[in-house]
Amino acid sequence: MTLTVKSVARVSLVSTLVLAAAGAALLSASPASGAASTLAAAAQQSGRYFGTAVAANKLGDSTYTGILNREFDMVTAENEMKMDATEPNQGQFSYGNADRIVNQARNQGKRVRGHALAWHSQQPGWMQNMSGTALRNAMLNHVTQVATYYRGKIYAWDVVNEAFADGSSGGRRDSNLQRTGNDWIEAAFRAARAADPGAKLCYNDYNTDNWSHAKTQGVYRMVQDFKSRGVPIDCVGFQAHFNSGNPVPSNYHTTLQNFAALGVDVQITELDIEGSGSSQAQQYQGVTQACLAVARCTGITVWGIRDTDSWRASGTPLLFDGNGNKKAAYTSVLNVLNDGTGGTTPPTSTTTTTSNPGGGGCTATYSEGEKWSDRFNGQVTVSGSDNWIVTVTVSSPQRIIATWNTSASWESANVMTARPNGSGNSFGFTISHGGNWNWPSVSCRVA
Repeated sequence: MTLTVKSVARVSLVSTLVLAAAGAALLSASPASGAASTLAAAAQQSGRYFGTAVAANKLGDSTYTGILNREFDMVTAENEMKMDATEPNQGQFSYGNADRIVNQARNQGKRVRGHALAWHSQQPGWMQNMSGTALRNAMLNHVTQVATYYRGKIYAWDVVNEAFADGSSGGRRDSNLQRTGNDWIEAAFRAARAADPGAKLCYNDYNTDNWSHAKTQGVYRMVQDFKSRGVPIDCVGFQAHFNSGNPVPSNYHTTLQNFAALGVDVQITELDIEGSGSSQAQQYQGVTQACLAVARCTGITVWGIRDTDSWRASGTPLLFDGNGNKKAAYTSVLNVLNDGTGGTTPPTSTTTTTSNPGGGGCTATYSEGEKWSDRFNGQVTVSGSDNWIVTVTVSSPQRIIATWNTSASWESANVMTARPNGSGNSFGFTISHGGNWNWPSVSCRVA
């Protein structure tokens, strides 16, 4: 993401992430005793990485590189590996600044995300003037040459970047690459696999955070199609640029989980959240928790180190201020990573059917609802009988703190019994999770 090339405007998300005051405990001034003291070390505890975007011209800044070397274990080049930087003239490749970033990262024991092989923006002038078969061949040659040059040095490539349109269509963005044929993305992925078979191959985009949005669904359908046909795709990147008009959606975890269920890793690739203080810290907290709650969310990358390094500097969107001091957002992320509050991700839904010995039976189906920093909602739908008893069992330290559309009683602190109250055959409840995000178990019997 760069200020000069990409549009700063973002489509406003309908849902907002509501974070309760109870989550403020995670915003304490320092990590708990014995906990990891850096972002990378804390993320590694759950097998994840925590990375940042790096600009080659800032590697001479000792404060910048000091934070980079201390805090992060994954590096993405901000602009130095994009098409205009690596092939300024057709057939003439330039890797000097990209090599500075790659070599610095690898010398420090860090891995590298390659960003990006094919994109409608930041194309060199010669490519902008091409079309049709000539452009297709030039694009594929670029993918092949750059991926081959860095073969074995890249953890994951953003093979294609931002190919879907904003708005309600859910379709592809109109671009010179798209006009070479609808299979251009598939062709780029196949070329990347041949050139660098050991790297993970990712599709990367923005405004794909809200599960209900058409753009998200469009990308989901493409990934689903690629997986069904054996097109080589290993991961999906969610840029995650948030602000007051485009906040973290309440269904963010659902989005990550549904993509992961297709058999791909999900990665938060360009995270920045405009704001300050506890509000910004809580938004960062929620994003980090969402990643931890999905087993295949393999890492988080923030798009820059200090606020003054950001393409959105006026919005102070990063974890360190302009002087390199840790912000409240930093501490909230570190504490969530140390706390491991994501837990193990349950299946998309859970259904239990119990037959009545006297004949008949009922089915109770659990579905995930909204998630906050300290709690989440669940809903149970019953079929097969209007005279049902559903048992909901939560696991410690969880507790059910609210119910609706049911008459509820408790067998113990962890077991609730729900019955109809005239509101239909669907009811819900709120669980205070206490760091345990696992879904409850449900069973149904006929009264």
